Amino acid sequence: MKVAELMQTDVKTVDLDATVGDAITTLADAHVSALPVTDPHGRVIGVVSTTDILCNLAETTEPEARERLFDETPVREIMTPRSRVIAPDADALDAAREMLYLDVHRLFVEEHGQLVGVISQTDIVAAVATVKI
Repeated sequence: MKVAELMQTDVKTVDLDATVGDAITTLADAHVSALPVTDPHGRVIGVVSTTDILCNLAETTEPEARERLFDETPVREIMTPRSRVIAPDADALDAAREMLYLDVHRLFVEEHGQLVGVISQTDIVAAVATVKI
């Protein structure tokens, strides 16, 4: 089974210059725990997750600094750079192995340098549970 058969194609993204507050809004609206950070050409250059946000929030103790984190801090300052990507024609089991090896919950799917989807541990578990793999 190929990644393309399991991946989600409606992927919400966040721009490099978006604020952390903007990212939080998008995360909440999309009901996801991470967003790919894209450059102006649509290439994935990083990922911002709830973990990234919570870690930065935990390091910020003053109320004014927390407000600045949400309102003024661009995503580029807290994102995890160089998010791992996989091709849509890759084998789904290879995607599972890659997630396990890298200790990540998802891989963004790129074709010809463009974001086309995301495959998560949940997608793979659902496929196993419904005997697709």
